[in-house]
Amino acid sequence: MATPTAPSASLTCSALTFRWPDGTTVFDGLSLSVGRGRIGLVGNNGAGKSTLMRLLTGELRPTEGTVTIGGSLAHLPQNITLDTTLRVDHALGIAERREALRAIESGDVDEKHFETIGDDWDVEERALATLGSLGLGDIGLDRTVGELSGGETVLLRLAALLLERPDVLLLDEPTNNLDLFARRRLYEAVDSWHSGVLIVVSHDRELLERVDRIAELRAGSVNWYGGGWSAYQEAVATEQEAAGRTLRAAEADVRRQKRELEETRTKLARRQRTGKKAELDGGLPKILAGRRKRSAQESAGKLRGLHEDRLNEARERREEAADAIRDDAEIRVRLPHTAVPAGRTVLTLEELRPRFGRLREGTLQVNGPERIALVGRNGAGKTTLLRTLTGELAPLSGEARTFVPTRFLPQRLDVLDPELSVAANTARLAPGVTDNQIRSQLARFLFQGKRAEQPAGTLSGGERFRAALAATMLAAPAPQLLMMDEPTNNLDIASVRQLTSALESYEGALLIASHDLPFLEAVSVTRWLLVDEELRETTPEEVAELLAAPADSV
Repeated sequence: MATPTAPSASLTCSALTFRWPDGTTVFDGLSLSVGRGRIGLVGNNGAGKSTLMRLLTGELRPTEGTVTIGGSLAHLPQNITLDTTLRVDHALGIAERREALRAIESGDVDEKHFETIGDDWDVEERALATLGSLGLGDIGLDRTVGELSGGETVLLRLAALLLERPDVLLLDEPTNNLDLFARRRLYEAVDSWHSGVLIVVSHDRELLERVDRIAELRAGSVNWYGGGWSAYQEAVATEQEAAGRTLRAAEADVRRQKRELEETRTKLARRQRTGKKAELDGGLPKILAGRRKRSAQESAGKLRGLHEDRLNEARERREEAADAIRDDAEIRVRLPHTAVPAGRTVLTLEELRPRFGRLREGTLQVNGPERIALVGRNGAGKTTLLRTLTGELAPLSGEARTFVPTRFLPQRLDVLDPELSVAANTARLAPGVTDNQIRSQLARFLFQGKRAEQPAGTLSGGERFRAALAATMLAAPAPQLLMMDEPTNNLDIASVRQLTSALESYEGALLIASHDLPFLEAVSVTRWLLVDEELRETTPEEVAELLAAPADSV
């Protein structure tokens, strides 16, 4: 179990082994030692990043081995849930000290107030300064959490952790649901971290550029790379180039050893035929012929065994070389039935006012296979707008109409039944499609064979997203309008690349709400809509400028 022991900031895993109750092994003898500095923890979905974070925080207990934390530890989890009735100072953990300060200022010199404050007489100033550094300087300490947006809630929780002055700080996908302004404030907080160990699990490449080292979790072990994300990518590319050369050389060696073994077998067979012919011709006495025959057999056996050993060794070297090659498979799928003619009307909004958010009157017409990005500040109402378009929420006024088969992939991925297999979930949304057709398409989404039979509830975060994406895109009738809400949240970078390649095959209209500008540009967005009091056409350059500015200047 994770226990604070040493006063210096450090984190150590010794011979760490962890198995789930069903016997699945995640780590087997993992050793890890981290000193002061900023660490980016990366790895494909399913590599064990979240499990490792839960082991570090003590939420999970190792099957064997130990986790040792030097100093105090604080943790920002992926999903933040705060009581909406809490005052900000309660959420920051400073309410009692504020009350003690007020009591002393009013003349109450009870000893308990001084004990509550300790040496933290400037707690209010520190709290306000920390909030200000995260772009929350205007929220005040007496407001309630319910008045804040989701992104502000994440930053508020981070502020509470920073006020604790932890020796070890763990951040798990901290940029999820943050708009660009909030992300900038988080980046600045990471830049200014110099007090201990900071470990960040993230798919945000800009955030990962700010760390001192990258720790890659792969196949149950950790590999270290100096520098941020770009340096890591460059190092991996160099490794893969060398691994490719090694693999090609190993394959050539296997072919050479096979050829030499065949040549040896041919020579031995020819020699054996020659010996038999001499024996039949009676050229040698039987005793001498038998002795030569035994000697030849022994010599042939040794020679054949030598070449077989060399071939087996060459095959082992080839397998080792192949293991060093990264197999980050891509989704490759054809979806011709999703195509929409360029002139066809797909979606219309007439003076639409959703129930929540800033939008007061939205009017829009989507024609053909347009790819539209919905962007805006936290709390602008992007998710509410999408839920209104699907019919899940009724608008306060106005009308939204769709004219083609439509599917919606929400952030929470509740299109999947966790008890059903991946194949059964897909079949549920595609009545009339044969099992063979479903399995053939699922294989293109990297769910081959038994993987398609795995219950959705047992999948990792990235696998669950891929299964939800498959079920949504393979639905019948084929969706000609696909709406997605923050699809890159909780995805590792390989999964984002897989999503991008899947959307390249999609021929219908796309409506995507996202704060991830690099992803939106990668999927070839054709129209950018800013969600505010109205829907306004914009550009990616203007979006970056607007969303990186403080809210009161937008």
